[in-house]
Amino acid sequence: MNIVYDQNTQTFHLSNKFVSYVIAVEEDKYLSHYYWGKKIKKVHSPSDYPRKDRAFAPNPDHIQDRHFSLATLPQEYSGTDIGDFRVSSYTYTDITGLRANHLNYHGYSIFNGKKTLQGLPHTYVKLEQEAMTLEIQLIDSSHGMSAFLQYTIFEDHPVVTRSVRFQNNGEEALSIKRAMSMSIDLPDSDYDLIQFPGAWGREREVLRSSLVRGIHTLDSKRGTTSHTYQPFLALVRKDTDEFSGEAYGFHLIYSGEFLGNVEVDSFSQTRVQLGINPEHFEWKLGAGETFQTPEVVMSYSEEGLNGMSRSFHELYQNKLIRGKHQYRERPVLINNWEGTYFNFTEEKILNMAEISAELGIELFVLDDGWFGKRDDDYSSLGDWTVYKNKLPNGLKALSDAIHKKGMKFGLWFEPEMVSEDSDLYRSHPDWCIHTPGIPKSRGRSQLVLDFSRKEVRDNILSQMKAILDEVPIDYIKWDYNRNMTELGSAAPEIMPGEVAHRYILGLYEMLEDLVTTYPDILFESCSGGGGRYDPGMLYYMPQTWTSDNTDAASRLEIQYGTSMMFPISSMGSHVSDVPNHQVNRYSSLEMRGHVAMSGNLGYELDVTKLTEPEKEAVKEQISWYKSYRKLIQFGNFYRILSPYDNKQHTAWIFVDQNKETAIYFYYQIMDKANKPSKMLKMTGLDSEKTYRLDDGRILGGDELMYRGIYLDPDLSGDYKSRCIVLHSIES
Repeated sequence: MNIVYDQNTQTFHLSNKFVSYVIAVEEDKYLSHYYWGKKIKKVHSPSDYPRKDRAFAPNPDHIQDRHFSLATLPQEYSGTDIGDFRVSSYTYTDITGLRANHLNYHGYSIFNGKKTLQGLPHTYVKLEQEAMTLEIQLIDSSHGMSAFLQYTIFEDHPVVTRSVRFQNNGEEALSIKRAMSMSIDLPDSDYDLIQFPGAWGREREVLRSSLVRGIHTLDSKRGTTSHTYQPFLALVRKDTDEFSGEAYGFHLIYSGEFLGNVEVDSFSQTRVQLGINPEHFEWKLGAGETFQTPEVVMSYSEEGLNGMSRSFHELYQNKLIRGKHQYRERPVLINNWEGTYFNFTEEKILNMAEISAELGIELFVLDDGWFGKRDDDYSSLGDWTVYKNKLPNGLKALSDAIHKKGMKFGLWFEPEMVSEDSDLYRSHPDWCIHTPGIPKSRGRSQLVLDFSRKEVRDNILSQMKAILDEVPIDYIKWDYNRNMTELGSAAPEIMPGEVAHRYILGLYEMLEDLVTTYPDILFESCSGGGGRYDPGMLYYMPQTWTSDNTDAASRLEIQYGTSMMFPISSMGSHVSDVPNHQVNRYSSLEMRGHVAMSGNLGYELDVTKLTEPEKEAVKEQISWYKSYRKLIQFGNFYRILSPYDNKQHTAWIFVDQNKETAIYFYYQIMDKANKPSKMLKMTGLDSEKTYRLDDGRILGGDELMYRGIYLDPDLSGDYKSRCIVLHSIES
């Protein structure tokens, strides 16, 4: 790992054993992108980007050479209205409102370790020798603005992270209207773009398409990252597949509105940008003040999509997730939501808990409906006091009773929301996100509390702490069930363009307080399922409820897409009842178990209605999972067959760090009559080792990976699955 500035070539070279990232200084003023990819030993020459007199490509004022133009130069962080007609990286104005400005190269510093990003989630290192950071200072002498471009390279990851800190060194306030966290210009456009669009119940669908001229945008204007897009994109070469070829991944560590742009220009160069969405953003930066953008993780892989995914998994597991639960095995849980919805009593919950304990379940989670006067989703959000009609003995008595059964106790909250039918709203109707004088939109019959305001956060925090200080709680499911509209605040000191970002900063401040004050609680993020499954939330909550859609066949696609960037330890996955409540589909209990076991196993059904054979099957699932969950949650994960290819099957494998044990899951989605025999290859094994399969067969790792094995011919019917466990043996 090293960062070197070469005065002769005027290049910065960031490198480790995997990758190199090179930046060049052009004309002593401009940063150009030189190289990003597989490690190179040394940069031997200055930037050799071809200079040509391009028609309608203007030249900077101080440069007489008509062959040099910012309109074509591959840049690292592009300016506004000064000759580069592509999308700018930043925009700020003074009191006159004029936009033309450019931040020019001024200097740099290189240091061991990595800075924290004040108030924002970020990757981290525990020891300085685990990373090095380059900070390049750019200056606009006309306005007094500085920007510090921060690049960090890690010792053991093929990753570079980027962010920007703006600083107003002038005497007058400036207004930032666009502030991308990163921008990069790649020399060609021979890529496919991979993105993860979706909707409620079908999050993170895998969409791959060729790059074409123009601008492709993926974004959120919803106040949150949302179900609709993931703040992630990848550029991959045309021949890139799961196991070979180049892949460049970009992921924003942020939970609010974002923008990702991929622009192909007239000369087939590709500009990639990622950062806060400027749609609702305008930040007043007073004299002497700073503004920090969120961090972007940039990963390079020459081993295809699986290689890219593993780099994100390892980085997030080791240098983003924090706290006591970072490497702790996740408990098998039951959530009562699909089993009872709002219609439960204390007696019902205790009956479910009794049977759950007998089945080997370790954590009981009480979902929505325990507070205020909550019998439906029209009331009580914001009133975090126990609903005595349902729980006459209170939460503490319920928690104590569940703990006596040998289980942990978890509780559902939706702290960011308020119902109009609530004591909180009646007392403080101006505490919601709204534009004064404009009618309010509602989602799920609720409004969003204005977490940009400290008094609002403090009220909710005090209500939550009153419960957490009294009731033994081991787990919190933190939900968020609508998007923001009429983005404004009744607080006069909060500018309209600052509300969305200040909300997220307020949320992060509150979460930091909670996870610090209650370090033993396992927090799970949720937003109608996976509507806020992003690295920003992962910094505070080590797992996320992957989707409200618990159908096993649907979950294959959802979990497949999710695994492109997120580690398995973060992925909540439950066995639910049939017919499934979201798609009305029947699937075998075995397949439902095999899908849910490929994440953090849980159950989402009324266990009091299980038959005796079903109870025995669930017991076996849980017992088996406990034997292998460390491997599943923290081992190496490889996708093998995609559910998107032909809608017929899916396969993946979990392999431990020493390649001694592996678990292979195969899922048959749709069967065929008189189908051909199917040979399946494994991956991730040790080609020098010999493995015993759980059916008694003994095969070499090389045989299993290069030749493969025939699938069990008895696997017939739709929505069926097989699990194969492999253990290495002496040759």
